[in-house]
Amino acid sequence: MSHYKIAPSILAADYANFEKELKRLEKTGVEYVHIDVMDGHFVPNISFGADVVAAMRPHSKLVFDCHLMVSNPENHIETFARAGADILTIHAEATVHLHGTLQKIRAAGMKVGVVINPGTPLVTIEPVLNLVDQVLLMTVNPGFGGQAYIPEVAEKIADLVKLREAKGLNFDIEVDGGIDDKTIHSAKNAGANVFVAGSYLFKGDLDANVAKLRAALHD
Repeated sequence: MSHYKIAPSILAADYANFEKELKRLEKTGVEYVHIDVMDGHFVPNISFGADVVAAMRPHSKLVFDCHLMVSNPENHIETFARAGADILTIHAEATVHLHGTLQKIRAAGMKVGVVINPGTPLVTIEPVLNLVDQVLLMTVNPGFGGQAYIPEVAEKIADLVKLREAKGLNFDIEVDGGIDDKTIHSAKNAGANVFVAGSYLFKGDLDANVAKLRAALHD
């Protein structure tokens, strides 16, 4: 899994100008845009839902990497499929029907992702790793942008790489939270290959900050 991808988080963008922000992202050459969906229940914050995803979809060819931080995500799969999500990632902690929910995401025509919080052990998702295209490991506790990277998650990333190899699987390992041109080294060296970054990219010169992250990945 040597192909590195940067996934800018729209959570840190200008909410009044999503169309313009998507065009800015495309010009940087990134492949993904990470869309954080929060319900105010599973996490304390509220962000945006499928209607916003649907409104953005005609304005971008980027991969829409939708991260559902919502309770009972199984209730929202078809809605996000219709809205134009390419990848739908759900929290293992948010549903008692994890296996079936992941299967429903695949059946709806999207790529399948599962995510766990920093304090959740890998054993929670081990039984479903054969169902996913992507595992997202939170490197902050979810809910708000601008938090500091939790370096201890690097050990979990490395353990997940070993688990992937032992099972002969081929999913991406994504990290989300506190990623900048310094912390990205920790996640990359542990084995992650998809990097969500929000505050770091959008505060300041977007083009320059994407370039700095790319350079850090090849140091």
